[in-house]
Amino acid sequence: MFYEPKKGSPFKIDPFKSLVFPRPIGWISSINKNGVANLAPYSYFNAVADEPPQVMFCSNGSSTHGKYKDSLSNILSTKEFVVNFATSTSRNQMNVSSRDFKPDEDEFILSNLKKKKSRLVKAPSVKDSPVNLECKLVKTIKLKSNSKKISTMIVGEVIGIFINNKYIKNNRVDSVSMRYIARMGYSEYTTISSKFNMKRQSK
Repeated sequence: MFYEPKKGSPFKIDPFKSLVFPRPIGWISSINKNGVANLAPYSYFNAVADEPPQVMFCSNGSSTHGKYKDSLSNILSTKEFVVNFATSTSRNQMNVSSRDFKPDEDEFILSNLKKKKSRLVKAPSVKDSPVNLECKLVKTIKLKSNSKKISTMIVGEVIGIFINNKYIKNNRVDSVSMRYIARMGYSEYTTISSKFNMKRQSK
């Protein structure tokens, strides 16, 4: 089967997101000018560079309460955010935080999650996340859109990294034990539960 997305999909549900997987979920925390915290999951997320370390996520669509989703509005205002990670244990709380709450509603409270004071940014971190990446905004990029849907890529420099010590073994990160969850297609998710090693080949 072959088709051109701009001419429509032969499926009832567009399968694009089911073809690029698993997609890590950036659980983005931010804070607005009034001090209200926001927390929202984004599956268009990844690390994009390491010198200096940088991450990106994409905010697609708008909020029913404003032109931009709260995460983007807050980051444009404060120039900072934190990347947290949902695990198999916190997946239901992650799902609750994905709802379109009002700007003055705190998803930490509504999702029954504990905050942790970040070291270098004002936005709080998720206490139960194995890792917290404190970020400063580098730039935003307006993406192409075939509709009125707003798509914005946010790029941030990671200026502070917290790793829970229980996931550090023999001076290495024990990634599997963190049990990160990742997005697949439709309403499907997966849990990182295994790994294998493969050395890069030399010439």
